[in-house]
Amino acid sequence: MRRAAVVPHGKAERLGDALARLERVAADAGVELVDADGEPDVAIVLGGDGTMLRALHAFLGTDVPVFGVNFGRVGFLTSVDESQLEDAAARVFAGEYRVAELATLRADVGGRSYPAINDAVATSGRLGRIIELGWDIGGEDLGAHRCDGVICASPSGSTAYNLSNGGPVLMWGLDAMAISFVAPHTLHARPLVVPRGLVLGVENRTDGVPVAVLADGHRIGELAPGERLEVGLGEQRTRLALLPEVTFFTRYHEVFP
Repeated sequence: MRRAAVVPHGKAERLGDALARLERVAADAGVELVDADGEPDVAIVLGGDGTMLRALHAFLGTDVPVFGVNFGRVGFLTSVDESQLEDAAARVFAGEYRVAELATLRADVGGRSYPAINDAVATSGRLGRIIELGWDIGGEDLGAHRCDGVICASPSGSTAYNLSNGGPVLMWGLDAMAISFVAPHTLHARPLVVPRGLVLGVENRTDGVPVAVLADGHRIGELAPGERLEVGLGEQRTRLALLPEVTFFTRYHEVFP
């Protein structure tokens, strides 16, 4: 390994001397620390899940694996906590890691396509206003629900907003997406897992209320009444680097005790 990119937490004070610690390990290993444009062999994230998402987006479509050291609050996608920085970085620089390739989403709205690492969400564009969403899967009409919104999550995103909403947890490696309605006003809306090849269609059927569309928490569009969003599994996959002993279940039990 010759080069490693560093993606730090957005709040520099949260890192303390972490960058200096990483620089010392890199120097001992003969690894140059570069920015994202420096053709790195691996990316080292010093942050939580938000920073991990930023890095996974930055390196989506490349062969660069992303390894996380948790300096955030949850850090489900990271491998180790901050106290293990030196040992973990030395192992990564020595090539002692494995790569999990995880499915992503593609959200089509307003004539444009957007990638999503974790989730695509349709929610009320006006605070406190309920919306009515028509939905279909693979072109098959499944009716409509009055609700606060709908979440479509990838496996890596199934433990985020989807989990807190009562949606199903998808193990890393599954080529599927989870769909869960937010506060549906019905007894018939249940979370659903959909395989690759089937696309979720969501139509705004609310009079006078727009529907906001978000990808990984960022607003990417708005549905006026009668307009629709489509979400399916994307062609690209993220490359999550993990220490060999770190598995989905070790992270699951550590983060969600």
